[in-house]
Amino acid sequence: MAGGNFGEPQSARQQATSLTVFSVSISWLRKRPVMVNHTINEGFVPFRGYRTWYRMVGDMAQTQAGTFPVLLVHGRPVSHESLKPLEWLVQTGRPVVFYDQLGCGNSDQPDDPSIWEMSLFVDEVDVVRRELGLEKVHLLGHSWGGMIAMEYALTQPHGIVSLTLASASSSRDLSNDDVEGLREKLPSYVQETLRKHEEAGTTDDPTYQEADKIFALRHIFRKHPWPEWLMQAMRRPQKEMVDMAGWDVRPRLSNITIPTLVTCGRFDICTPAHARLIYEAIPQSELAIFEKSSHYPHGEETNRFLAVLHNFMTRTERQMG
Repeated sequence: MAGGNFGEPQSARQQATSLTVFSVSISWLRKRPVMVNHTINEGFVPFRGYRTWYRMVGDMAQTQAGTFPVLLVHGRPVSHESLKPLEWLVQTGRPVVFYDQLGCGNSDQPDDPSIWEMSLFVDEVDVVRRELGLEKVHLLGHSWGGMIAMEYALTQPHGIVSLTLASASSSRDLSNDDVEGLREKLPSYVQETLRKHEEAGTTDDPTYQEADKIFALRHIFRKHPWPEWLMQAMRRPQKEMVDMAGWDVRPRLSNITIPTLVTCGRFDICTPAHARLIYEAIPQSELAIFEKSSHYPHGEETNRFLAVLHNFMTRTERQMG
């Protein structure tokens, strides 16, 4: 495994790899052009009798030689807008494909509680790929989307050039422990306010909302005010969610054979320790920790995140050649 993380103790081999990543990343940043207009296609793909909405930025027919499109899987309860900064990847010659998961954003909103299972969202990735002709593609999942991406990778799909697990969890129980540990570091009055209203079921109380905001500004998104793309993503949440009680992919992570980049922020609810656990379990993996970020490094340290991701994707593409 090659370590590309910044700020964590590394072996000599890992340090050498990290320096290479950093050097190439900075070089690319200096040359990164101003965002220009690209072809945008939006529409729906049929999925299990419903419709999944997608947005493709860039022209598949004019994909730069030796590069492949990027398919983005958003977290929950937010919509595809939560990954808006990653649209910049089209500047590298790679079309960027967003989609709203069923029950979210622009996609259909089924009124059938029985369908909400992890398998539905795993199948949805496969259908989006097939319908949009994404035979060879980079796959990135953020947060809940990373959990979907892990499960999808474990089906051993053909054509996944690389996998990026951004601020993703490998275990529901471990994630709950991570969040609880972070909450224990909050001021005591904030902890008490959160606990009191959660136990009373009054989380819509303004006092609770203010206390929750303190946590969010530490561990969800550290910049203030929050950008419009993130606020927009939160205005159109998933109405239904999968019950992930007991979900734990850790025993199966070693079966992921795709070159994988694991990322998180230093102050992430997906803690660096949790991200390192995932990194150490996946054979062909790298780790990048973003020192000034929490749960959205692609929005909190956008330039660095894009540079690290571009460098990782470029290396996986070259390996295919």
